[in-house]
Amino acid sequence: MNNSKYYTIIKGIKEDITKNGITRGISEDFKALRKIVVDENQPLLAKVIRLTYQHIEKNGTFNVAIPEDEPIEDADGNIIEIEKEEVEINPEESLNYLLSNMLEPDNKMNIADIRAFVADLKEQAGEDW
Repeated sequence: MNNSKYYTIIKGIKEDITKNGITRGISEDFKALRKIVVDENQPLLAKVIRLTYQHIEKNGTFNVAIPEDEPIEDADGNIIEIEKEEVEINPEESLNYLLSNMLEPDNKMNIADIRAFVADLKEQAGEDW
């Protein structure tokens, strides 16, 4: 991403979350951010941003879990089953994590996590595309 305003807006949202928590008011910042990524032809970022502000506007918070780590494999390549616990979601931490991933949108691990957020947001929104 070559647009410095993109990074400025993300950092501003992160600061706002730290000071005020998640409020519906940050939706306007996300909408401005979406215009930038659309102009930069970044469809994954445009999608996650749209789904995020719609989720916040609808729910007043960001109740989306941080994506799980990749499965752990043993020496033979078999996936080690780890008992999953009920995940307690910290909305501010989760949204900050998403925003941190968005600060480095070319990192492969960040792309995978952004896609996981998109899948979860789409599922919660009932979107099937």
